[in-house]
Amino acid sequence: MSWKIIDKYRRRIAEEHGGVVKGWGGKLTVCLVYPNHYRTGMSNLGFQAVYGLFNDHSDVVCERAFLPDKDELAEYRTGRKPLLSLESQKPLSDFDLVAFSVSFETDYLNIPIILSLARIPSFSSERDASNPLVIAGGAALFLNPEPIADLLDLACIGEGEMLVPKLLEMLQVTEGLARRELLLQAASIPGIYVPSLYRIEYAGEAVAAITPLDDVPACVRRVWSDDLDMAGVGSRLFAPDTEFSGMYLIEVSRGCPRGCRFCAAGFIYEPYRQRSLESVKTQALSALADHKKIGLVGAAVGDFKGIGELCRSIADAGGAVSVASLRIDALDDEMIRVLFESGHKTISLAPEGPSQRLRDLVRKGINAGQILEACRRLVSHDILNLKLYFIIGLPTETMADLDEMVSLVDAIRQLVTETAKGNKRLGQITLSVNPFIPKPFTPLQWCGMAAVKELELKAAFLRKAVAGMPNVRFQMEGLKESVIQALVSRGDRRLAKVIVNAAECGSLRKATKENAMDMERLVTRTVPLEERLPWDLICCESRKRLVLEYRWALGQ
Repeated sequence: MSWKIIDKYRRRIAEEHGGVVKGWGGKLTVCLVYPNHYRTGMSNLGFQAVYGLFNDHSDVVCERAFLPDKDELAEYRTGRKPLLSLESQKPLSDFDLVAFSVSFETDYLNIPIILSLARIPSFSSERDASNPLVIAGGAALFLNPEPIADLLDLACIGEGEMLVPKLLEMLQVTEGLARRELLLQAASIPGIYVPSLYRIEYAGEAVAAITPLDDVPACVRRVWSDDLDMAGVGSRLFAPDTEFSGMYLIEVSRGCPRGCRFCAAGFIYEPYRQRSLESVKTQALSALADHKKIGLVGAAVGDFKGIGELCRSIADAGGAVSVASLRIDALDDEMIRVLFESGHKTISLAPEGPSQRLRDLVRKGINAGQILEACRRLVSHDILNLKLYFIIGLPTETMADLDEMVSLVDAIRQLVTETAKGNKRLGQITLSVNPFIPKPFTPLQWCGMAAVKELELKAAFLRKAVAGMPNVRFQMEGLKESVIQALVSRGDRRLAKVIVNAAECGSLRKATKENAMDMERLVTRTVPLEERLPWDLICCESRKRLVLEYRWALGQ
């Protein structure tokens, strides 16, 4: 056993607030794993919510584990010791259940690394009753569980409030059952997907057939909570070494009412739901007893009814407010004033499409005049730094679209400069550019990603075009990471072997070559509408609507 790691974990626990430590006697033991580093996982509100859902049961022990940091990883490998949980420093293999909470598809690549460190076989077919049950849930699984399906005994397709209680009830009444019988029982729970109970057949690049076995449903139906007030999701754990240290996070809504055609959050969290103003206000004012800053969380915070009143009530109680980004056509003056009073010096806006044609194609629902007006209003409230998010490589995009983007950015710069002259100080515009990545369950899921060489040329054009603009800074997400995200987003079950190989050799690109998989071909391929998709294992009542939206977007 590594005393360096144990000492580090004990110091982490001592610095935290809100953690739960229970005795193991007679309880179901769960290790909740975030497949990334501690700092990232502890900043994730969904991870914290599931930790609370498990530990709210008196007969369940839920502890945490994370992808080890660089120094921890070296220590584990040098000492040849199994991965330990944070709370009790017990090996993950000692738990009844190892549950991965996965928000981002690229974290799929870390799951076999964690299983290997834990001395748990990567593939479910290699595990027996002596191994923990390995499950996963989270937004990434809502989208496409198939790239890691062969690594999992169970996948949770839906929201934790609906799934965790039923899963725990099933596990407690099936104690002592053979693993296959337990899996059959699990498959009867709405929202639980058991990959080993489905046979997948392929024809070249496509899925040819999905055959359910043992009388399980033909597809798994996503489950969701219709009462977010009852869930009341807010921060449960507080630690100094996190992105939101010192801030209390509150979920105000799920999903988005806008329906942008590229955005998965608006579709996988349908229907759009928001909490009542009074419940959020009560939770926020209560949290201010111990926290000075409240972070409002949701894909569409600006659409929350009463957002200005909520922000003002927090400020009047002596608190500060933070939001991730604002909807351009839903800026509330009271909210802007409170954000300024809360010390916000930068606000993020998302025009997304580089031209009006492409903003219409993705159904963004805003025009250049609204973008300029939003920037003017923010600067007039003395918020001088703007971060603008754009997507390039959208279907049908041409260089004329990028020319229009450059003109829009220059117009924003001129407006900001003119408006800010009165206070004799200029802010900065940060241009954050990201490649289009097709996502499951969106109208653009059938589109291919633009080729890397094309994206490189477009990025070089934009970088050069804004280089001469004072107070404008250009940022772009790494193309390598974007291609990996696209591959995993669109991958089928055959990708599991590649992901495990990548964990062993340290390179996904190398692993795809060793498995005769053409990465660029797979991510840039336009998928025929009639082709079966890997994620068709998840029921999709809105498929006809997605097809119509796709055809409308592309003028078909």
